[in-house]
Amino acid sequence: MQRCDAHTIANEPVASILLMERAACALFEVIINDYNNLKYHIYCGQGNNGGDGLALARLLTSAGKNIEVFVIKEKESGSVDFEINLERLKALSGVKLHEIRSKDDFPQSSDEAYIIDALLGTGMKGIARGLTKEAIDFINALPNIKIAVDVPSGLPCDESFASNSSIVYATVTLSFQLMKLAFLLPESQQYCGKVKLLDIGLHANFIKEESTKYYLTDSNDVRDLLVPRKRFAHKGNFGHALIISGSEGKHGAALLCAKACARSGVGLVTVHSVKALQPALNVYLPSAMFHASSNDTCISDLPDLETYEVIAAGCGIGKSAATQSMLKLLIQQCKVPLLLDADAINILADNKTWLSFLPAGSMLTPHPKEFERLCGKWSNSFERMKMQKDFSIKYNCFVLLKGAYTCITTPLGNYYFNPTGNPGMAKGGSGDALTGVILALLAQGLNQTEACIAGAYIHGLAGDLAAEKFGHRGMLPEDLIDELGNAIKLIESMHVAQVSDKGTTTLNSSTGWIEKKM
Repeated sequence: MQRCDAHTIANEPVASILLMERAACALFEVIINDYNNLKYHIYCGQGNNGGDGLALARLLTSAGKNIEVFVIKEKESGSVDFEINLERLKALSGVKLHEIRSKDDFPQSSDEAYIIDALLGTGMKGIARGLTKEAIDFINALPNIKIAVDVPSGLPCDESFASNSSIVYATVTLSFQLMKLAFLLPESQQYCGKVKLLDIGLHANFIKEESTKYYLTDSNDVRDLLVPRKRFAHKGNFGHALIISGSEGKHGAALLCAKACARSGVGLVTVHSVKALQPALNVYLPSAMFHASSNDTCISDLPDLETYEVIAAGCGIGKSAATQSMLKLLIQQCKVPLLLDADAINILADNKTWLSFLPAGSMLTPHPKEFERLCGKWSNSFERMKMQKDFSIKYNCFVLLKGAYTCITTPLGNYYFNPTGNPGMAKGGSGDALTGVILALLAQGLNQTEACIAGAYIHGLAGDLAAEKFGHRGMLPEDLIDELGNAIKLIESMHVAQVSDKGTTTLNSSTGWIEKKM
């Protein structure tokens, strides 16, 4: 973000003080529309984040709001742009401006005021100290709605933080231009509240061309991967997928996976499982084909693998000795893209020497506990991310770690985060559906990187559509699967929306609904 700011200032060109004004105008628009109130208390540090707060105070005052500004005075002067905005604010009548030089200077609380946190920005390193720490602790003790400017003060964006760190607990974070890495990690959730990104016109070409290992998927990325089907296409054009899934007592995993695969556009799907599964599959998904294992209670052997373009294994297969032997044979013989989930990952965790035999480009889709069994414990998300990346590089594989902002790592060491999905998907069977979605996309010609990225996004969006109908508690993985077609259709329809509207079209990751900003 610092390099992006500097590039925009140098190449638009635009003065840094005018870029700060843009940021303040973007904040003002959202606050007036979404967090409108009569009274605001704005707490400002002496850096550029504080300068944003001062510029915002001037705009809110001009709009007739009751504004009190509290500058945390830890040194005699602040940044150049901070001082410019301070003088502009002083020239405006009706603003109550206070200097906080000690704990005794903090005001009495006001239940009516919304608190705006403009103490520290993205340059924060280490932990907040001194009077700034006291200000954060004071703000956190207030019951008021709290709006963080760019980042909750005290939250480092690119490194872990100590358990005793003072960080503002924001109701909402209004962040500039791009998502910050910390917002995507579970430790930060309690501080960020609802996150909204504000476009402040930073240089688009710089953002596009800047080298990075971190990516956040958006609807445009996925839309561009979904190639329209030709008029004379037939089932052979969209691949034949093999799903090795199910065991005694776990038939549902195979059924959910197969239906999700079919709903996501695969040409043909075959389920290899225990014999007892076939009657249920014939009823639940008559379009699927079936191949029976010779064992009645678990999958102990493989079908002829030459028939299939892509293979998934692991959903509900259990960990019997016979199944473990089958999995070892599979990873030794498989010549096509291979996706391993659930019990397949648990078996690998118990037999780590087998990891060296994984076919190049294999995909593993663990939830956090499965990943822990595979790689060990971690103390924070940054340590976990490094473990995940190192694993992908070492074994030349893709790891899709399921959860909020699902994190995908590649053999090249890149990270891809997924914004769609919701807590209603935290139910047994959702992961089986994800396996089916990714497998179908692979069968249709996407490579492993593309299939993982698009699969996670489509799966999460279908979950968002299901949540709209049934709520987080009431939705089922089956509901998610039934919405897969609608999710794909919604993304594909953006081809039309992008052309027909002069404004930009985005997909709201929290609701799944298209929003247009004209």
